[in-house]
Order: sequence, then structure tokens, then C-alpha cells
Amino acid sequence: MARRAEVIDFSQHKKAVTPSVVRMIPELDGLEMLYTNDSSDQIFSLKVLGWALWSDGHMDGMVPWLNQLVPCRSLTDPLNGHWEGYMDPTTQQIIFELPEYKAQFLEHSASYYHPMSEHPEEIIQEIPDIIGTHAVYTSDDFGSFTIQEVHSWRLFNDGSVLAMAVEPDDVQTTPVLPGDDCLFSVQHHKHFKYFFQHKIANKLKAQDPDALAAMSLLSDT
Repeated sequence: MARRAEVIDFSQHKKAVTPSVVRMIPELDGLEMLYTNDSSDQIFSLKVLGWALWSDGHMDGMVPWLNQLVPCRSLTDPLNGHWEGYMDPTTQQIIFELPEYKAQFLEHSASYYHPMSEHPEEIIQEIPDIIGTHAVYTSDDFGSFTIQEVHSWRLFNDGSVLAMAVEPDDVQTTPVLPGDDCLFSVQHHKHFKYFFQHKIANKLKAQDPDALAAMSLLSDT
């Protein structure tokens, strides 16, 4: 008797593919993310760095949050922070999707620019940081710390987005531009801890007690 062929469903063996960022644009109109957390009944705001398009077609705003760049809708933090929407601070209008013209620009630019290779380390684009993001470094659990401005954000072919800062000793020409050799990845610095926007960073520089206490709380989480 002929042996019955065994049918194998290969779909069961395929690994789920996580969508990755394929294109970004900076936020040039000052839109902000609105969020709440369990520490207060207030609604807080944070400047949106830019907008990202993922390989599955969805789009979202991006903000530096704790120690990485995150989609606004995926916001999480130790105080159960979560996204509430976007706001145009000029008109006070609250919206829940990125404006259509920004979505169209993302889609059109993604269809025009294609990776030149499949190497994950290939740089797809680099956008400037225009919201005043700062990186905080500490080697002794915030017994002491240093603060540095983030210069730009670099998108790689594997979808990762890294903050780039200037290594002063390597500067050959000024102004420093995206792509310059003097830029290094903040997240790869061994003493990097958190990102802060400029208002908090300036308070930390001024040794503001409330800002220092908030940073101490983060170091304990």
C-alpha cells in the first residue's frame, strides 16, 4: 500500500515578523504629544520629535522617552504613563492622527527612497533634533552626572533609530552636520541613562531640587 503523503503547514513554522520603521520626517510645526500617568490628574505635553512609517503601513509620532525613542501610542513608564492624543499648541486643537499632509509626505518619500542594500547597518536617513533633547550620563547611579545635547537621530536599515551626539575631540569642521564622523551613538555610550527635553535638562543643569528629585526617582525604578 502506498504511503500517505504527510502535509506540512509551513505557515505554522514562520516566525512573526515585527514591523520596523522604514521612514521618518521631523515635526516642524511644534505639535505635542498629550499623556497622563498615575502620579496626577493633569494632562502633560511633550514635543513630538517626528513621525515614523512602519513596514506594515501604520504611522505614529515619535518621542524620546526614558532611554529610547518610542511611538507615542506605545508609551509606557514606571508611573503607568499613556498617550492621550496630539495637540497643536498654536491653535490648541487636539487630534488623534497625524495630519494628512504629513502622512502623504511619509508615504511618498518612503516609495521614492529605497535601501541600497540589505545590510542592517546601512543608514537610511538622519534627521536633526530640533526639540532640545539631552542625554544624561552617570557612572555612579546619579551620585554625579553629565548632560549632553542630542544632535540628530539616525535611522538604520534594520529599523533601529539611534540618537547621535557630538564627540568634541573629533570635530574637524563646523557646523557639525548630520552624517559627520564626529557623531557617536548615545545609546552605545556605556554611561548613558536617560533622555530629557530641554526644559528639564536646563533645570538639571541649574541643580533645580524638583528636577533632581525626579531624576533620583527614575534611578530607583
